Amino acid sequence: MKTTQAKQLGFLDRYLTLWIFLAMIVGVGIGYFIPESDTFINSFSTGTTNIPLAIGLILMMVPPLSKVKFSKIPAVLAKPKLLALSFFITWIVGPFFMFILAITFLRDYPEYMTGLIIIGLAPCIAMVIVWNELADGNRELVAGLVGINSMLQMLFFSAYAYFYLEIMLPLFGISGLSIDITIAEISQTVGIYLGIPFAIALISRFVLIKAKGQEWFENRYLPFISPITLIALLFTIVVMFSLKGQMIVELPFDVLRISLPLVIFFCVMFLLMFFTGKWAGADYHDNAALSFTASGNNFELAIAVAIGVFGIQSGQAFAGVIGPLVEVPALILMVRLAFWLKKKYYTH
Repeated sequence: MKTTQAKQLGFLDRYLTLWIFLAMIVGVGIGYFIPESDTFINSFSTGTTNIPLAIGLILMMVPPLSKVKFSKIPAVLAKPKLLALSFFITWIVGPFFMFILAITFLRDYPEYMTGLIIIGLAPCIAMVIVWNELADGNRELVAGLVGINSMLQMLFFSAYAYFYLEIMLPLFGISGLSIDITIAEISQTVGIYLGIPFAIALISRFVLIKAKGQEWFENRYLPFISPITLIALLFTIVVMFSLKGQMIVELPFDVLRISLPLVIFFCVMFLLMFFTGKWAGADYHDNAALSFTASGNNFELAIAVAIGVFGIQSGQAFAGVIGPLVEVPALILMVRLAFWLKKKYYTH
């Protein structure tokens, strides 16, 4: 008998929400008590790019991309019906649903609204593996989906962002934002913050596995570099919030404004994919993999794009940071919900 419910997050992941809160507090404290800190931080910038932060954002993406097992993609292709459902809900329904939530809840906060739209444009390629493992999902299927979604993000994220921000917003009567971004600007940002770590991850997998073997790569190298994502994320949060120290009173309310549509998104997307997968005949293990893939988002990329396109002090970047703060507790609850749904709808 499996003891899947006994699986737990590692120490760092288990308290990720706490670390993010603490990083916010430290950042606000620096900005509030050391007003000249923003001048010091901006002194490391060239043009609109802050060099240390850019390095941190790139490093943040390397570990999750290094964990992608592209060799598992054929296993997904062997299940074309599930792949089609996953693609439709994750890439078509998900971004549009987040778009609707953003213009519904944050229309009066245009920077947060566009930040939320950016969050909805790409599915998660990191923590989804953790949630799937905790919920006893199909490892091979989720690895294949992560591999495909990683490549799709490289190909389509820029076009998606331009479509929703420059075309869809005016169609829904929101044309006064003066965002004025080009697909080239977004593509350049995606190329830097996703393309560079993508290349590093692919090269490291090929070179290190060939030199040291698959077992060493997965059991020694990946655990060694995994904390880099959290460290880089917390560094980004401290820097961003240090630039917003004077807004200390307003921030908690802004966090709540951004959190509500995110919680709705996670819950609805998870349940939508789960019951669609059940209708399509997916067993529980496949269904868990599909559902967590559909409900999570690539916040690392969203934060990088928001900072790269709109700037480190922008509301878009701030909205991106709130993402993982909300996602961790929400998806932990979804793991519990997955087991409850398993008992209710799967008898074997």
